[in-house]
Amino acid sequence: MALLDKLNGWAERADEAFTRTRARLGLLHPLQLIPYRSYGTPERLYIKGRLLTDKGISEADPNDSRWHNLLNMYRRFDSNEISGAQLSVHPADGSEHPVISDEEGYYTLNLEPKVLPEPVDFLWYPVEVLLRQSPAPFPTPAGLRTRNMVLIPPPDAEYGIISDLDDTVIQTSATDLLRMARTVLLRNARSRLPFKGVAEFYRQLQLGRNGKRNNPFFYVSSSPWNLYDLLEDFLELNDIPPGPLLLRDMALKRKQAGSASEHHGHKLKEIDNLLLTYPKLPFVLIGDSGQEDANIYREVVRRHPGRVLAIYIRDVNLPERAALVEQVREELRNDKVEMLLVKDTVQAAKHAAGVGLVFQAAVPAVEQEKQKDETAPEEDGLDGEGTGQPVMA
Repeated sequence: MALLDKLNGWAERADEAFTRTRARLGLLHPLQLIPYRSYGTPERLYIKGRLLTDKGISEADPNDSRWHNLLNMYRRFDSNEISGAQLSVHPADGSEHPVISDEEGYYTLNLEPKVLPEPVDFLWYPVEVLLRQSPAPFPTPAGLRTRNMVLIPPPDAEYGIISDLDDTVIQTSATDLLRMARTVLLRNARSRLPFKGVAEFYRQLQLGRNGKRNNPFFYVSSSPWNLYDLLEDFLELNDIPPGPLLLRDMALKRKQAGSASEHHGHKLKEIDNLLLTYPKLPFVLIGDSGQEDANIYREVVRRHPGRVLAIYIRDVNLPERAALVEQVREELRNDKVEMLLVKDTVQAAKHAAGVGLVFQAAVPAVEQEKQKDETAPEEDGLDGEGTGQPVMA
């Protein structure tokens, strides 16, 4: 591992030197501020984004060729990060907060606003970020700024929803490396498919039982931040409720390569932060049986007793993984938390209606969307549904 760390360090320094040389020669694209959706409270806002050179990724089209999608994916990962840039964050109270981009181009800031701006799109509050000075030899574009959107759940939210993305919302085939590579590399936000009925099920959870559509969503994934634009576009294009995307830093992933607990640790840390940020808000957890979601969610229940209302695990149709979920489900009986291994979103919706998370009318709405989704073209034979049996008594 020491040798691997050294090689990674050399490669990163060489890449940074090459990027700066290209900047001196005027060979780089213009700089681009990428705001990430984040979350907060009326007392504290968390701001996160990234400063990169514009990667020249065109808007997704369902008719884009596989070569075009592959090229865009390469551009996402061949990013030129701008470290040491001077930025300023401007909340609605008129204050100014300086921040410096780190070695991977990220800017992050926790701030305590004196007042909140008017929300945009109901739950979202805008915070302006401005580039003040780029490090030499990068030019500083005049007036380069962006708006970071911060989710603040209202006091009358019934519960929050924490969801995985890959093989929970988006068809990825993470348990089959070849199919996963083909899906991730050769498809875009328009040609990738959601699981049948998932959009309507999530909208019904957002609506809840008070009918105010103010239950907040948070998406926790081990996907790298380089895929942020694709994932955000996917949610919007499929009318899936927006939420902060809590992804993983590629540099951290390289440093921890080979660690079996890295995936587990990232998700658990992000979920812990959410439950600590909103101590009075209960949560519904949604994942899949393909990786470690069941174990992670069991740990969440143990760390935060009384905070989890229900857990839905999508069956990826691997018997050994279903057996693991069954084991975790039995363990959670003592904690009085129900974990359900579901073959589709209709089964999840029926349970949610039965325990009072959504209206009874949500079930036919999800059934109708699932039937509609079944008429859509499939993703290279991926049917998007597990065939395992429910394990909940």
